[in-house]
Amino acid sequence: MAKNFDELSEREMLALAISLEEQDQRIYADFADGLRESYPATARVFEDMQQEESHHRASLIELFRQKFGEHIPLIRREDVKGFLTRKPVWLLRPLRVNVVRKQTEVMELETRRYYERAMERVSDASIRKLLGDLALAEQRHYATAGALEERHLTEAVRLEEEDASRRLFLLQVVQPGLAGLMDGSVSTLAPLFAAAFATRQSWDAFLVGLAASVGAGISMGFADALSDDGSLTGRGYPWVRGVICGLMTATGGIGHTLPFLISSFRLATAIAGAVVLTELSAISYIRHRYMDTPFLQAAFQVVVGGVLVFLAGIFIGSS
Repeated sequence: MAKNFDELSEREMLALAISLEEQDQRIYADFADGLRESYPATARVFEDMQQEESHHRASLIELFRQKFGEHIPLIRREDVKGFLTRKPVWLLRPLRVNVVRKQTEVMELETRRYYERAMERVSDASIRKLLGDLALAEQRHYATAGALEERHLTEAVRLEEEDASRRLFLLQVVQPGLAGLMDGSVSTLAPLFAAAFATRQSWDAFLVGLAASVGAGISMGFADALSDDGSLTGRGYPWVRGVICGLMTATGGIGHTLPFLISSFRLATAIAGAVVLTELSAISYIRHRYMDTPFLQAAFQVVVGGVLVFLAGIFIGSS
């Protein structure tokens, strides 16, 4: 059972403060290690912050020894009510700079508020002074972090880190989404238009297209999620990639399936054909915009493949 903050003795509050500083120190070390490869300058920022937390911890331990002896009880933040639950850093990998900085702000605010509340409950002057000094230090940490960023993160480095963030976005979001959109848009053309021209019934074509889209989405989602765990490729969490890929695959197929809700077969087919051209053009632009593929080359690859599948569906359905 977690204990209420108001029930802690001065000895327990000081022991908890030591534990908080030790945990923050280790988290900053994890941040630095996780960011070092892609964001070396930001990693140095967190290395400096780790050293500062180490000094805070040393000051707390020295005061505890003077007041209460050598044995420091292990009191963790989860043993006291009121603290936020933190997700372990190793579960956040690959780390994103914006996520790390937001968590840092929450950590500093939470620790500062703890020191301020603890000051109100202790009577020993030396303990109150140290807690007050540490509360001010945590309050200044925002300015310190800003100064460290100014020292380490030059304009050139910021551009490099923005480029690294862009590469991660491409790997973890754009790539699986684009693969799903391409597969959904192209692979469902043949069964959809084969059913349409075989039955000449809009509703039958809609059911076939819907089934093909949903089935392709589930298949592609699992395939992408199981392809790798992202630990070596940097492609992020497999289930996130799988969801993105699966949803985009289903979206790509449903786009040209929805027109077949129109009862008029000729009108539905004409609109569906226009949607197909729009989808293939959009895919070509995305490949050009995010994958650095020349637009004409991307358009040729996507449109030719899509048109061939489209014609195959019409030919088979009309046989």
